[in-house]
Amino acid sequence: MKLAGTDLYWVEEFSGAVTVCDTAGIIVYMNKVSIGQFAAYGGEELIGTNLLDCHPEPSRTKLQEMLKTPTENVYTTEKNGKKKIIVQKPWMQNGEFRGIVELSFDLDSQMPHFIRD
Repeated sequence: MKLAGTDLYWVEEFSGAVTVCDTAGIIVYMNKVSIGQFAAYGGEELIGTNLLDCHPEPSRTKLQEMLKTPTENVYTTEKNGKKKIIVQKPWMQNGEFRGIVELSFDLDSQMPHFIRD
């Protein structure tokens, strides 16, 4: 799998969902976990569609802002007793904003937390 000239073979078997969109919000890449995670919404057929169409408010507005001004967004969610972390960060190439990469993966409910000052 290639994305903008970069080998992404490692990401196909990454144990979390990796979804990438361009600056217009068009989904340009989904790894196997992402395709499976969004199977009920079309899975691989979502590639080439607009990510904004997949999000209700206020998430849609947040994504629109992130596409205008490259910023990151990190949060956790819980659904059916499963906690996930969502990490959305700007995708840059040669210093130019190209879109957003979203990483999503399950969190262990007993995950340790360390404070290292």
